[in-house]
Amino acid sequence: MTAYILRRLFLVIPVLAIVGIVVFTLIHLTPGDPAAVILGPDATPQQVDELRERLGLNEPFHIQFVDWFTNALRLDFGDSLFIGQPVTEALIDRAQPTGLLTLYALTLSILIGIPAGVLAAVRRNSFLDRFLMVFSISGAAIPSFFLGILLILLFAVRLGWLPAGGYENVQEGFWPHVKHMILPAFTLGVSSAGLLARLVRSSMLDVLKEDYVRTAFAKGLPERLVVIRHALRNALIPALTVIGVSLGGLLGGAVVTETVFSIPGMGRLVVQSIARRDFPVIQGAVMTIAAIYVFANLLVDILYVWVDPRVRYGSE
Repeated sequence: MTAYILRRLFLVIPVLAIVGIVVFTLIHLTPGDPAAVILGPDATPQQVDELRERLGLNEPFHIQFVDWFTNALRLDFGDSLFIGQPVTEALIDRAQPTGLLTLYALTLSILIGIPAGVLAAVRRNSFLDRFLMVFSISGAAIPSFFLGILLILLFAVRLGWLPAGGYENVQEGFWPHVKHMILPAFTLGVSSAGLLARLVRSSMLDVLKEDYVRTAFAKGLPERLVVIRHALRNALIPALTVIGVSLGGLLGGAVVTETVFSIPGMGRLVVQSIARRDFPVIQGAVMTIAAIYVFANLLVDILYVWVDPRVRYGSE
């Protein structure tokens, strides 16, 4: 296991290098000159050229990338072209809203998806099964931005139960913080919950047909004990994979959700940076999300052993 973890950690650098090359290339192919955007429409071509030289934008592409990626490995993503602070500091300042939103959405998707999948499998072809699957398909199909707008219209505008947007720091009060995060977390997490529910149902149906499960029922064990202790644990391995993949999707979906609900997190910062051609912020945010995604999948691989002791990672 230790050798496997070390190999995976060693592979993080080339994975991030590939992500960095793709992101760096796509961003620099995007129309628009950051220097011209910073100086405004009244700037002369000479002023634009001077600013490009000062920002290092006149250097060859490969030199810009090598310099940037070398610094990125030291967690130095350079300075923002607009907000006047290092990119690392800007991301850290906005990490709490995005991190908590992603955590709440992931927790919500697990709390909804796994029980819904188990109930649908145990009550196969019943009304409950059909209702839960319709809910899961609907949750996975509806766009997050559209669902967010509908929730705002219903719970904030019409009923007035919850705020329409904004963010309250958890240190300033837990309940105001929760009120502001309920709608965004549900908007972001319902799609993952639907996907997880369908996968858990499929896995549970396969496991419930196994001989050891039928033997447990034949011994007279309570249904709840058989389902939770014998069936669910073995059905969770595919679900863990989906949870790990969903984390990356939730971080990406936070870009839209934070914009809809006016949450000052990393996602909203990325949207604003794209509009302003703030290359360093975009690159730093994407690399940070990619690193989180890689380490989340490593954690999922480690959890496989805990869920199913038969799983072993050899030296190959």
